[in-house]
Amino acid sequence: MNKPASALAQHGTTFSVLFAISFCHMLNDMMQSLIPSIYPSIKTMFHLSFAQIGLITLVFQCTASLLQPVVGFVADRRPMPFSLPTGAAFTLIGIAGLGLAQNYTMVLLSAAIVGIGSSVFHPESARVARMASGGRHGLAQSLFQVGGNTGSALGPVLAATVVGIYGHSAITWSASVVLISIVVLWNVGRWYKDHGLARMNAAKKALIETGLSNRRVVFSVFILLMLIFSKYFYLASITSYYTFYLIHHFHISVQSAQLYLFLFLGAVAVGTFAGGPIGDRIGRKPVIWVSILGILPFTLLLPFANLFWTAALSVVIGLLLASAFPAIVVFAQELMPGRIGMVSGMFYGFSFGMGGIGAAVIGLFADRWGIEYTYSVCSFLPAIGLLTALLPNVEEGGRTIPLSPPVDENSLT
Repeated sequence: MNKPASALAQHGTTFSVLFAISFCHMLNDMMQSLIPSIYPSIKTMFHLSFAQIGLITLVFQCTASLLQPVVGFVADRRPMPFSLPTGAAFTLIGIAGLGLAQNYTMVLLSAAIVGIGSSVFHPESARVARMASGGRHGLAQSLFQVGGNTGSALGPVLAATVVGIYGHSAITWSASVVLISIVVLWNVGRWYKDHGLARMNAAKKALIETGLSNRRVVFSVFILLMLIFSKYFYLASITSYYTFYLIHHFHISVQSAQLYLFLFLGAVAVGTFAGGPIGDRIGRKPVIWVSILGILPFTLLLPFANLFWTAALSVVIGLLLASAFPAIVVFAQELMPGRIGMVSGMFYGFSFGMGGIGAAVIGLFADRWGIEYTYSVCSFLPAIGLLTALLPNVEEGGRTIPLSPPVDENSLT
């Protein structure tokens, strides 16, 4: 049967809010991406092993991942518009602390605080993106995500220029750009409170159930999480260790390696932007097929390529792999309508957690068997994309379901 028109679509797409939240996502993730970008200098400064480098990522990703589903679950019942600038403030404190760190323990503590900022920022930001989508959920999710991925791509450039020229302590004052994000997010929070809540409550009157049993929904969510595992374990091998691989394998400078990392992360940003709108047009499942399993031939070739083809292959991998996440998140939101915050928190949190665990595991592997052999092993991870065949076709139909419990507007923070 045909789905009723989305209540959100009746309001139209609010691009000013989408661009604002995407811009803040860019600033947020640009600051966060400084952490892996400065790993070579931290490794030298504090005489760290690859395993200790991986632990930094694990601490950051775990504080982000463990809290995100909780924040999303609570926000489904008690919206928190002004939690957005609060999350940015945590990021500011953590990054500033990273620049002032005098020992490894302080590095870990600062990374944990940055992770807390992410756990507060991402679930509610994803909710705002859906509120402002006007029914174009894939487009909204992509615009939101492309901001973050653009910021992640700019992080290595910031590290190679500002930090590379002025030293490690420059991280502290470069974090001041987060103040811009705090101001913008305060205004987004006001829109959320004054207009977004009305959209959210109206949308709940037209929720669509998939027609799937609870058991089938749980199984499908499990499959999506396995795809996230594949994506973010492989991404961890690039974002945390790509510079080390290039330096060791091709004997290039740290600054040059960071620029190659920028190329990869820039491709990730472009791929993210494409994934959502394409999913709106042709469906989420085909996008997931191509973006996860489709990169397998390229990842298998990467360990055997010269420097030029390594850069070229990494761009193709980034383009294809990044298109998966917006499609996966919207697919999960359609599996569990009415639980946008919990679903967003679960998937953002799980992706952060898998990235952190992946970085730690890969670090241990690299310490024992070498970074080059590690890349050869990681190249098989996209084969997990075959699990996409087990996903249902949730976009083929559905039925209207009753309202979820009403939002308590008096509980707004």
